[in-house]
Amino acid sequence: MAGTDEEAVAAADDALYVLTAVLLTPAKFPSVLGDDYPEACAALDLAPLADGYGLVLGQDGDGARWTVVIDDVSLVAVAIASWDCGMEYDLSPDERTVVAALPGWPLAVAVAAPNVPAPHDPDPEIADGPPLTPPDTSVWGPAQRRLGADEIALQWATWREQIDDAEFATPGGGSDAAEGADEGDGGSGDGGDGKGEDAETAGNPGGHSGVRRVLAEARGYVESPPPLGRVRSSFAPGDARTLRADGPGWSLVARTDDIAFVLLDDEPGEVLPVGRGPELPGLLEALDKMAVRPI
Repeated sequence: MAGTDEEAVAAADDALYVLTAVLLTPAKFPSVLGDDYPEACAALDLAPLADGYGLVLGQDGDGARWTVVIDDVSLVAVAIASWDCGMEYDLSPDERTVVAALPGWPLAVAVAAPNVPAPHDPDPEIADGPPLTPPDTSVWGPAQRRLGADEIALQWATWREQIDDAEFATPGGGSDAAEGADEGDGGSGDGGDGKGEDAETAGNPGGHSGVRRVLAEARGYVESPPPLGRVRSSFAPGDARTLRADGPGWSLVARTDDIAFVLLDDEPGEVLPVGRGPELPGLLEALDKMAVRPI
């Protein structure tokens, strides 16, 4: 494992100025690093332990970037919760909880420690391996797609209010959005599995082949569980849950009581809203039952 020798750990532990911290657990991990928990761990050369890790990002006294991996997940969770509430919290991990000290940062950090040199990669002789760098999100691809899904989940109300449910209605006025407008996949041009109604996107009553593929793969998750963290469930207002599912080339964000949004690697920058239809509610319910939830 890169960066775990005693010299690197000592360098990172010596006067580490903590800038931020994130959780790396099956239920909550930086999705920019991967579609699931094992993939995110692999990006850091870490074993996907069941309890997960806390990642502490900071600078040493020389300004070098370090990511300290600890196994005290609750400590990092408390620190993050305190910071989110505007409270101060001194995150000082016990040396016994340190799993690894990795050079660099795997995520973009917009702040820097005061009174030390500007952030830079550690000396290669100390780092014992190439430094971590954030995934490239300057161009559309898996990392940017997952970040887009993160933003929709965080700003659901803003995205939802842009969608007119009437756009899901079929030409000729069939059922409304809540009922599912497309009563079959005829006219989609792709043949079908009898579930084209869920593939109906706003402004495209005939369905979308990419969305049909996503929903078919999501249904496959219910029958054959995917890698841990591919499907996650988190809090939402009322009795609803926010669902997040990812797969090869796609991300899905949904509310169990509402519609879904799909993002595809093959559709740069596009957000595809999916009407509920008669099939989507059951799919979302099934996904929620097998999803990983924060403890």
